[in-house]
Amino acid sequence: MMDKKTPKFRDRTKCRFCRLKMGPIDYKDVQTLTKLTTGQGRLFSRKRSGNCATHQRSARTAIKRARFIGLMPFVG
Repeated sequence: MMDKKTPKFRDRTKCRFCRLKMGPIDYKDVQTLTKLTTGQGRLFSRKRSGNCATHQRSARTAIKRARFIGLMPFVG
């Protein structure tokens, strides 16, 4: 009976992008990128955002690109 609860718990602790089976994060998706930053514009840590290492790196590059182009602010 405990086996049925274990996969649900593991699925919840996965990265949100892994759950949706997404590839690299797109820099044009500003709405998603703002969820990964604080009010001051700093990136949330992996522990705080819940991302895996692959998607955290992808988010970091996407946020940097969005800032450089002017889609996101450098400072809140």
